[in-house]
Amino acid sequence: MTCITTSCSKEDVADNDPEAGVEIPPEEIIPDLPPNIITTPCDFDLSSVVANATIILNCVLDLKGETITLPSNVRFEFEGGDIKNGKLIFTGGTIAGELLSSNLEIEGDVQLEKPTFQFFASRWDGIVEGSTTSDIAQNNNDELERLMEYTKELGAKTFQIGKLDAYFQVHNPTPPFSFVFHPSIEAVNVPSNFNLIMSDNTHLRIFPGKVDQVNGTILAIHDAENVTIKGGNLHGDRDVRVYSSNDEQEGSHLTQIRSGRNIVIDGVKYFEGSKGGIAISSIGFSFNPDTYNPTTGITIKNCTFKDIRRMSIALTDGRDVIIENNTFINSGNASTNSNGGGVGYAINIEATRRRHPDTNEIQEYEKAFDITIRGNTEMGSRGGCVAVTIGQKVTIENNNFETQLVLAYTNGTKVINNTFKALTPEAADRFAIFASDGGETAFNNEISGNTISGYDLAIGTNGNDTDVTGNIITDCSIGIQIGKSANSQINNNKITTTGNAISATNSFVKNVSLKGNEINGGRFHVYFAQLNDKPEYADYRVTLQNNTFITSKTISFSKANGIIFKNNIVTGGIEIGDASNIEVLGNTKISPTDSDGIRLYGDNTAVSLVNNTIYEPTGASRYVCINNNSNNPSAITDTNNTCN
Repeated sequence: MTCITTSCSKEDVADNDPEAGVEIPPEEIIPDLPPNIITTPCDFDLSSVVANATIILNCVLDLKGETITLPSNVRFEFEGGDIKNGKLIFTGGTIAGELLSSNLEIEGDVQLEKPTFQFFASRWDGIVEGSTTSDIAQNNNDELERLMEYTKELGAKTFQIGKLDAYFQVHNPTPPFSFVFHPSIEAVNVPSNFNLIMSDNTHLRIFPGKVDQVNGTILAIHDAENVTIKGGNLHGDRDVRVYSSNDEQEGSHLTQIRSGRNIVIDGVKYFEGSKGGIAISSIGFSFNPDTYNPTTGITIKNCTFKDIRRMSIALTDGRDVIIENNTFINSGNASTNSNGGGVGYAINIEATRRRHPDTNEIQEYEKAFDITIRGNTEMGSRGGCVAVTIGQKVTIENNNFETQLVLAYTNGTKVINNTFKALTPEAADRFAIFASDGGETAFNNEISGNTISGYDLAIGTNGNDTDVTGNIITDCSIGIQIGKSANSQINNNKITTTGNAISATNSFVKNVSLKGNEINGGRFHVYFAQLNDKPEYADYRVTLQNNTFITSKTISFSKANGIIFKNNIVTGGIEIGDASNIEVLGNTKISPTDSDGIRLYGDNTAVSLVNNTIYEPTGASRYVCINNNSNNPSAITDTNNTCN
């Protein structure tokens, strides 16, 4: 069954043979021409070669099927010619990489003349470009991996690929263990202490998968170290593979790093991965030191991820990881023939952990920590830019994001000095940053120095011990929304909104301070409603101190408990209703226009107004400095307030 890649639909494939996969249609491939351009036969043979000789190949040397054992330390150099149709057995010596091909066998003690090997597909019978079948794609996989190992044994440290466009079968288990499948083993593996350098004309493509195939990858680093992969284009099979009806986990990544150490992925372009772009994990479980082989020292930089299904980078186990200067475009979105799958974030950090059934203690199967995400650009992700679901000590800094970021079960994580700008209606309807309730494992997190514009909500925090400081928020409906938070600081932010600048409703806030903020709310500067209003929250307190509220909008505490409001400058008024344990102390300037300076209503308990400087409202005459319209006015302590 064949179909044109651009028009073959999910339904077309399923209607034919859903187990067969897809055969790639013929296409014209113009191979990259090798430098062996001289065709003149050599006028010598190797019968008289002596030890330590240097043989310059500026002609074609035909060995005519012979096996020749060379004397010691013979060197073969390249000047445009070739050597073929036989075997050379070395006793020391070197050979130019340009002379290697499927038409020449070499054995013995020999090294490449130079540590960089240039690969040309036309010189290797095992690599077929363009039109292909599953078997040919499997052979491409096996042969490319073999050649990297082969040239490494000959002393190559760098394997360069120029023009290449080929498919690779990544879904087949290695015989005879057909019941076991490890994607990072069945891929093209790059060996340790090796560099794979690809050009802009290098295209490695996944041969389309069958129904229910849930894994696979083109390139892998499996239990290897000191590896660099640079350049090239990796293409997934998301719109030409066959999916089942339950397809969320199906598909293939484009690169997997499993127990890699000191790995660099630089300038690779990733397209249309059907499960993801890069997956980073480790062999074994972190609680078992006998088998655990952690991934350490990973750098992913200058890469582009476009139209990747599910997520562009998935990190489940790894430490000392840097993700920098990459571009993420449309991660996790639906496409012509596939949905967006699960998650939908450009970068997802999610180590596996469970509670022990006997002790109920958290048992970490995987660990992800000491991670830096910086200098990246993200746009159009379905879910968001970064999700730190389970991870530790993650620093997210100096990135340009268009969608949303989530912190969950994380500690020691910093979201600092990023730019969040919602450029689409979909992004504008969401939040920029949200720190969710991570329970006992969420603490010591920081959201600071970010510039946020264009969102419905700039920052939401339900997390304990999460400081929100020094952020600049403009053109958002809500600036900061607080819920279920404790032991946190919200300080020195500049907030301009069309709705409420700071909001906390139907929740609790314990030992949280808001200091030194500059606030310009379009509806309310501060809106606290149904806050700490249950008996179990009676002793909870939130402090607003040394803030500047720069327009005539109102600050509202409604059915709220445990608020200390002191030493602020308020260009507007304050409303307190059905509230308890409210202290309004030493505010140096409360200067309303179209409201009372302080208005009290409803049933209030333990409300203190002490040492405030209030200016008479400049609007309608019915407004006054303090309007105590409480149902129980005697519950209000009014001491040493000045009405100017």
